[in-house]
This record gives sequence, structure tokens and C-alpha cells, in this order.
Amino acid sequence: MSRALRNAQVEPATSLAPLGMIARAALRYPGQMALALLALVVTAAATLAIPAGFRMIIDRGFIAGTNPDEIAHWFRYLFLIVLVLAAGTAARYYFVSLLGERVVADIRRAVQGNLLRLSPAFFEHNSPSEIASRMTADTTQIEHVVGVTISVALRNLIMVVGGTAYLLVLAPSLTGLLAITLPLVILPLVWFGRRVRRVSRESQDRVAAIGSRVAEVLGAMKIVQAFNQEEREQDRFGATVERAYRTARHRTALRAVMTGCSIAIIFGAITFLMWRGALQVVDGTLSGGTIAAFVLTGVLVAGAFGALAEVYGDLLRGAGAASRLDELLHEMPGIAPPARPLALPHPPRGGLAFQNVTFRYPTRPDTAALAGFDLSVEPGETVALVGPSGGGKSTVFQLALRFYDPQVGIVRLDGVPLTQADPTEVRRRMALVPQEGILFAASARDNLRYGAWESDEEAIWQAARAANAEEFLRALPEGLDTFLGEGGARLSGGQRQRVAIARAILRDSPVLLLDEATSALDAQSEALVQDALERLMRGRTTLVIAHRLATVRAADRIVVLDQGRIVEQGTHGQLIGRSGLYAQLAALQFADAAAA
Repeated sequence: MSRALRNAQVEPATSLAPLGMIARAALRYPGQMALALLALVVTAAATLAIPAGFRMIIDRGFIAGTNPDEIAHWFRYLFLIVLVLAAGTAARYYFVSLLGERVVADIRRAVQGNLLRLSPAFFEHNSPSEIASRMTADTTQIEHVVGVTISVALRNLIMVVGGTAYLLVLAPSLTGLLAITLPLVILPLVWFGRRVRRVSRESQDRVAAIGSRVAEVLGAMKIVQAFNQEEREQDRFGATVERAYRTARHRTALRAVMTGCSIAIIFGAITFLMWRGALQVVDGTLSGGTIAAFVLTGVLVAGAFGALAEVYGDLLRGAGAASRLDELLHEMPGIAPPARPLALPHPPRGGLAFQNVTFRYPTRPDTAALAGFDLSVEPGETVALVGPSGGGKSTVFQLALRFYDPQVGIVRLDGVPLTQADPTEVRRRMALVPQEGILFAASARDNLRYGAWESDEEAIWQAARAANAEEFLRALPEGLDTFLGEGGARLSGGQRQRVAIARAILRDSPVLLLDEATSALDAQSEALVQDALERLMRGRTTLVIAHRLATVRAADRIVVLDQGRIVEQGTHGQLIGRSGLYAQLAALQFADAAAA
């Protein structure tokens, strides 16, 4: 089953191993990687060639003589190096940045693809807004790592290796002294790096919490303002921001100290070496050009070491971001098709059966949403589920769609146990009309054909006509191509509900699930929607959840649930005559309606 994502505070500080996920994604593009690496090598080599150029200018130009042509020759050589460096840098930026964009796009698609496979239980444990933050903030961090940090790290690593080799050629004794300082640089990096890794992961969590808080409040803005809670929400948001700031300040302080210590040690060692080299020039064992080249190369190597110290912190942050996304990428779905799924019968009949089903939600393991639940719905039958809130009505839909599996008992569709069938095939035989017409930020056309994407224009308009939606859809500024806004904001509640019904009509599935489809509508909208529903239900197996009993009087059978159990069932007339729970609910509702 799905589990909660690991908490950053309890994850131990480790190495850069999580960056392996980024490397695997980048390896799918060997051509771009090769070009980027070639550009890195060229720019690093050109940078290291500059000190050699100055050595030639000093030893063979200024010191060897005053021939202007000789001096110009070596300056032309230096200018050529600069041109190569410029071209290589431009190529490096292009190929590395392009690779970073491609890797991030692939990771986002892979993570989203895996999220779409996960069952609702996963999202009970993990906030969707937190996940959305990972998909934005963490992938942005990875984009920076691939497009900038790794490029800088590799370039400086090449410069350290190449520069050290050149220093050995120029002055082996001085280079030996330089090597003594290496442990003084590496040890602080390792010590600080472990701490930066832990704090970086915590910082990412704090930023994700900011995104989660923003999404929660903006999504409930009407409630916030209706209850005058703006100031309190601002205080809560401020506290979240301050926690993120304190963690970022801690991370920044660690990185600053790490970088400062490394640079102090490196440049202190270079200063010492320059002093030793100056003494050798005085003794005549080194030329002026050699010591100039040694100093320039030493500065470049020292700068490369300093850059490595700085980018190491970025790599650690990238590793933290990669590990967070890797969790999402490798989360296994709690509901998955069996290795050899049983085929559902053709043509579909639409029979649905629950046999001795007991189910507890993962977040509420102590309470049974359904207990010993038995219900058989015959093909073409309309069954209404009624009863108090929390009685288990919505859970019946959740199990029918196989969003969850019961802990005890079996759910069958056309005689096939759902656990032995492919969930995709099971859901293809069902059409859902939710309590609120959930629409997407897309065109009316795309919302209508969401369950049957290949539907043509004529089929779409037929469904709209059957759902009493044709009139207002034709009145839209751009017809079916009109953008409906976030959540269908450009439509009224009744219009959104009729679009949802038209979507279910286009789906043309043998089993229809109606979840309180008219509960939030005014009388006029309800009449239009109810008329559309009656057309939709013809010839289909239908399960209806309803609190308004007046909407289910004509059902073939009414099943009354209370605390996860069926307490009575029958037609409206039969249940009214038994003076049971249904009769009590009906008396209350019809009395209120009469009083109104």
C-alpha cells in the first residue's frame, strides 16, 4: 500500500548518491552529453593555456629581445586562446543548459506519470500541494544543478587536474608543497558537506511548506474572507516563511563558512608558494616567465578549488531535491493490475456485486466504513443508496471504481473479482457524475470528451443536447473551443453539472455512478439536470447516492445504509410502510418541504 513520504528531519545526511537519478536521466542523451563535455574540456584547456601564453610572452618576447614581430606573434597566440575560450564557453552554456532543460522535463513527466498510477490512499497520507511544490521547486533546483552546477564543477575539476599537471611540469618542488595543503581543503569540505546536506533537505521541505500553505489558503479564499480570517492566515503564512528563512539562514551560514575556510587555506598556500618561487627566481633556478605562469596557474587552480567548495553545497542541495523526487518516482501504486488479469466478458452486462465486504480507510484503520456489506446490482437496475452521512455510501463508489481494495470480501463486475481484473478495464466500464461538476482549465470541447477523447463534433453535440447543455454551450463566445477557466469558473454550478453529465453520456459505459448529482443546485437547474440524468440512466446499471429522497423515488431499489451496514432495502413505497430509518428520513424531508 502507499506510504507517507519520508520526513527530511529523520533522514540521515549521506553523499551525493541521489544525483544518480539525474545522471541516469542525462545518459539518455549521449550526443548532447558528449558535446557538452567536449565544450567543457575545450574551455578548461583554453583557460589553462592562458598562463602558458603569458610565459611565452615574457620569456620569448620581453626578456629574449625587443623584436616587435616576436612580441606580436605571442600576443596573437594569446588572442587565439581567448577566441577559443569564448567560443567554447558559448557552446558549453548552450549544450549544458539544453541538457538541463531536457533532463528536468523528462523527470517531471516521469514523476507525473507515476503519480497518475497511485491510488487515492497515497494522497490521503501526502498533501497534493506538497507534491506540487516538489514538482516545481525541486525540479527547478535540479535544473540549476544540471544546467549550471555540474557544468561549473566539471570545468573546475578539469582545471584542477590539468592545472596541477602543468604546475608539476613548471616547478615540481613548488607543486609538492602545494599538494601538502590538499588534505586541509578536503577535510573541511567533507565535514561541512554532511551538515549542508541535512540542512539543505530541511530547507527544501520548508519551501515546500510555503507552497502548500499558499495553495491551501488561495483555494479556500471565500471561506477565509467570509469568516474574517485574513489576519490569522497572514500570521500562519508569516510563521511558515520565517521557519523557511531560519533554515535557509542556517544553510547559508554553513556554506559561507565552508567556502571561506576553503578559500583562506587555498590562497594562503598559494601566497606561501609564490614567496618560495620568488626566492628561486632570485637564485636563477626559475625564469620570470615560469614563475609568472606558475602564479597564474596556481591562482586558477586555487580558484577552481574554491569554486568546487562552493558548488559542493549546490550539489548537496540538488541531491536533496533529487532524493525527494526519487521518492515520488519510485512510489509503488497500492492498486495495480495483476500479472495475468482476467478478461471482463464481452459484451459488457453491467452487473455489480459486493460480497461480505469489510473496508477501513488507511487513515482511519479503527473504523469500518463498510462492515459485512452484501449487495448485488443486476444489469440495467437502478439502485439508490441513502442514509445518514458517514453511513458508507461514497465508500461503495470508491470500491466499485477500485480506488481501494476491501480488507475482507470480494467486489465483482460481471462476475469477475476486481482484484483479478485490470483496473483500467474496470473503470472503462463505468461513468461517474460527481457531486460537484469537476471541470479542468481547458476548453469546453476537451472537458466534454474527457472520458471519450476520440468523440467527433456530432457526438459531442448529441451528448450536450441530451444533458440539456446545448443552449448555453452554443452561446459561449467561441463555442466548444471556449476556455472555461480554472475549475470551469466561467460556468454556473448547474451548467458545470450538465457538462459533467454530458461527459458521462459520451463515455457510454454500462455502469453509471451518480454521487449527489443535484444536491447543490437550485430548483430550475435541478429540474434540467434531473431530466438529463433520466436520459443517461436508460439501459444502464445505475448506482445513485442521494440525500434528497425525492430524487430517488423512482429507483428500482433503495438501499439504506447506516454505520457501514445495510439496515433495510426495497422500493420507496415498501420502505415508507415499514416505519424504519428510511421512513424517518422521508418524514423529516417531506415535512420540511411542505413547510417551505
